[in-house]
Amino acid sequence: MNTLRDLVKDRRTYSTDAATTVLEAARFMTEHNIGALPVLRNGQLAGIFSERDIMTRVVAAGRTPGHTTVAEVMTPNPRAVQVDESIEECLFIMHEFGFRHLPIIEGKELKGLVSLRDVVMHQAAELERRNRRAAS
Repeated sequence: MNTLRDLVKDRRTYSTDAATTVLEAARFMTEHNIGALPVLRNGQLAGIFSERDIMTRVVAAGRTPGHTTVAEVMTPNPRAVQVDESIEECLFIMHEFGFRHLPIIEGKELKGLVSLRDVVMHQAAELERRNRRAAS
């Protein structure tokens, strides 16, 4: 059974600090082509900040991105999953609670962030591998 460790082991972990402005975080997200960032405060996971937060809590609310901190508009205290959790359990949690992104932790240390797309693409690749083995 594959674990989340398998998904995040070769990836760089991106995050932002709670005091970062929305403008800085949005530029960072654009530069790295990512849709969400774990937010750290004193090195600990404090929240998650996504493109949706930018649209609904900043743009639609009329806030100024250069003067609004990520901490003001992030989703605080996100549910996180341990790095040794199965990918199937992660998919269940995402479906059950409507999450598009889940922070991955080991103990209290951030190990990465997994998106619904990551999980679905991994599952599709696994299914393709199984089908090839069955056909040969």
